[in-house]
Order: sequence, then structure tokens, then C-alpha cells
Amino acid sequence: MNSLNLGLAFADVARRHAKRIALQPPDGDRVTYAELDQLSGRWATWLQAKGLGLDGAVAILHDKSPTAYALMLACLRLGLLYTNLDPGSPPARLRAMLATARPALIAHAEPHQATIAALQEAAQQAQTTLPPTLNYSTPAHQAELHNLTPTGADDRVPGHTPAYLMFTSGSTGTPKGVVIAHQSLLNFTRWCQQDIGITPDDVLTNINPMHFDNAVFDFYGALFAGAALAPMSEALTKNPRHLVKAVATAGCTLWFSVPSLLVYMLRLRALEPGDLPQLRRMLFGGEGFPKPALRELHRLLGEHTALINVYGPTEGTCICSSHPVQAADLAGEALLPLGPLATNFTGLIVDKQHRPVSQGEVGELLLGGPQIALGYYRDPERTAAAFVQNPTHTAYRDILYRSGDRVCWDAERAVLLFVGRADRQIKRMGHRIELDEIEAALAALPEVREAACVALPDQTGGAPIILAAVCTELPENALQAQLAERLPAYMLPTRVTHYDNLPRNRNGKINRLAIAEQGDIPHPSAG
Repeated sequence: MNSLNLGLAFADVARRHAKRIALQPPDGDRVTYAELDQLSGRWATWLQAKGLGLDGAVAILHDKSPTAYALMLACLRLGLLYTNLDPGSPPARLRAMLATARPALIAHAEPHQATIAALQEAAQQAQTTLPPTLNYSTPAHQAELHNLTPTGADDRVPGHTPAYLMFTSGSTGTPKGVVIAHQSLLNFTRWCQQDIGITPDDVLTNINPMHFDNAVFDFYGALFAGAALAPMSEALTKNPRHLVKAVATAGCTLWFSVPSLLVYMLRLRALEPGDLPQLRRMLFGGEGFPKPALRELHRLLGEHTALINVYGPTEGTCICSSHPVQAADLAGEALLPLGPLATNFTGLIVDKQHRPVSQGEVGELLLGGPQIALGYYRDPERTAAAFVQNPTHTAYRDILYRSGDRVCWDAERAVLLFVGRADRQIKRMGHRIELDEIEAALAALPEVREAACVALPDQTGGAPIILAAVCTELPENALQAQLAERLPAYMLPTRVTHYDNLPRNRNGKINRLAIAEQGDIPHPSAG
């Protein structure tokens, strides 16, 4: 595979596997690598005709159609930065992301026309201008693409060129845009093939939404190995029984999702022994996996399906470690090991003074290597705080990412163990959530005098409960409705408690432990 840039790399894969299936939906037409390559080449021609090229940016509201996947590949050909946005996010949050990304184009399909209309209305109210939009699913645009001559990949795109922008929750109330380069993804695709063992004979699920970090594995893991990608619609993910049937129909050999989806699937008894006969590997990551559910999943899938726990922040290009689940891991209730770090990663566990800890001691994990992000887009202050010089030397530039994850090294098993967070970030349904961002959204409401958020464990093993403590006369339904205009659904508080005054400690600071204890659930998991 050509390793200069991703455009050339995909062209090489498409040439070697031209007749193989690239896109294999459970209920639609299959697309070969040759066809996908041609379509992405026509997209590249179209983009160039609009004056877009190296150093430009495109925002995509993705519908998992061949046209949308081809657009991503076209951006990689030309050295364009793409960002897949969540069409379900409130317009205010999408506008904040667009203000950071500054795309020259917002491309979308017909199902997302309502999102575009809401963005246009919000822009008019704010007396600002929305970037040009394109409905790429119209017959007119499809015909226009069909009549264009494909443009090949550009060898002038260097490896350090940004490939995509992935937004995550930000503690200041503004989402952070993580920038990942071509060279980081090239290293990642090699790891997918060498460590996970993806081959052209595999069929990977694309259950994850394209704006979510886990989808990086789906897209790059499949299409840069000559494997098939099986797109699964959002409607399928909301109906686990239909999802299991669709995965079987598509002949998927590898599954990747967040544990919470699998737990939900098990609760509904949507999976039975023998339902997924071709599935050989099931990867999960993004949050902890409750052990009772994991044991049940292992029983249902049997020994022919390997279970693999993966770990990695968005800033590390999706995945930086993996751990195949062993029989011994199923015992007890401790979290699964994170595994050893992936190929070419370096890791350093440090204390609060950034001094390396002794073997077996707990500290913050710092990550380095070719998969580390370029930083946060147009945000030098937060970049400088999170991407720091290796504290063990000053001999040369050696940037490490502060993960915020507290870990320790188990020398006997040669694996990293997750202990907790060093900040107020939590994982919910696989999404990173800064509790401070929820607090900032609450504080921005005129009717709220004061607010605090804590995360509490769900005693059934489900997603963490987000408890919001507020000083306001607003009833909960009105408060939630106003928050929904600022935050995506997965960030909305699970419960709201009203206070005349928030409890405080002797130093006058908000006493979040007292708030958690008064929430009828004994111990907070974060905050």
C-alpha cells in the first residue's frame, strides 16, 4: 500500500482489489472498489471545479450512502479536511463547530434537509452567513457527478496534511476539534491489518455513526485493507433484533460498537446462539463493559467469536491499545485490561508533577507516537495544555498527549489497567462528555442562578446517570427543553434536582459529593 498519503493509499487498494466489494449494505446495492474509486474521483473533479483543494475544508452530514463515503475519499485525494457532523446536534452546537471548521461547503443528503433549514434559520437570527450547502442526493447532482471525468490522487499531499476533524466535548462549553493527519491514519490502518488481522476476506460492520470516533475504525479499517464495509442505518441500531439480522444478512465477520449497545441488545434478548455464524471478532470500546453482560455475551457467541476490548482517545486516532478477552477476564467484576499499547505508540505514566511513577503505581497516561493528533483546530491554548513536551527530557521536540486517564501497568500480564479519570470527563454511550460543558450550558440559561453536575453509576450496569443540581424556578421539562437547544441528546441530564442554594464545603466551593449523596445513589463515579 502506498504510504505517502491516504489518497494514493486508497488508489493502490482500489487497483489491487478492483472487483472486490467495498460497500456491502444488508439491504441495498453492493459497490465494488473500482466503482467507489471512480465515484470518489468524480467527486474530486467536482470539488476542484468549485475551487476546493489542499488546505480547504468540507463539512458532511453523512447518510452512509456510497456518495457520502466517496466524498470522504475525494477529500483525502485532494488534501481537503473533512468533518462529519452530527445531524442530531442542536443548531447552536453545530454553528459552534462550523465556526471552528470554517468549511467552504456543507454537503448533506435529503434526510438532513431539516437540519440545514434549522441552521439557516439560526444563521439569519444571528445575522451571520451559513457556508454554501449541497444536497448530494438529488438526481440532478447525481447526474452531474456521473458525467464528470475522475481526478486521480495527488502526490503533492504530504503526510502531515490534516485528514479529518472530529469534535469532542469541551470543558469551556465549546466543542474541541481534534485534527488527525494522513500519516496518523496510515499507521492506524497498518495496525488494523497487523494486530486485528483485517484482510480482504473480511466484512466489517459500520454500526457507529460517522460523526463518532469509533467509525474511524470502520471506514479506514475496511476500505484500506480491501475488506467490505457493511453500513448499518440509525434505524437499525435502535432496533437490536433487526440489527442482528442485518449483520448476519451482510455476512459480517467483524463487529465494532460501544458496550452500551451490546448491553441494550442483551437486555432485549435480541441475540441467540447461532445468530451470527460468520462473526469471528467482536470489538468494543469507548466505555466500561459490565461483567455480567460480558459473560452473557461470551456464552451466546461461543468460542468461535473472539471478544476484543479496545481503548483510545480521539486524540490518538481512535484506538491505541487492545486486549483479547481471556477466560480469566470473565471472572470477578473488575474492568477489563486495556492491553499493551499498539504498534509505534509510546506511553508514560506520570504523577501530578509529571514525574514518571514507579512500576505498578497509578498515574496519568501520556501518549506519544505517529497516531497522536496535530492538536485542536484553531485552538492553540487548549492544544498547548493537552499536547506537552515529554517531561523526561528536553533534547528534542517530543510531544505527548495528556489523556487524563489514570492507569497503572500490570507487569505480570504486561497490560495497562484503567483506574479512573484525572478530571471531570465521563464516557456515556461511548461519547466523551465534559461535565463542565453541561454546567456551562445550564449557567447560560437566564433563569438559572447556579448549577452543578455530577455523574453517578447506574446500578444496573448501564450508562452513567448525569445528575444536574440547579437553583431555578424552571420546571424540569422546561429546563430540559432549553438545554436540548444547546446540547446533543446524549449530554442531557438524566435527572434534575432543584435547590434554593447549592451545598458548599468549608472553602465555599460547591460540594458535589453532597449533591451526589443527596441524589439517592451512594457514590459518584466522576466529578
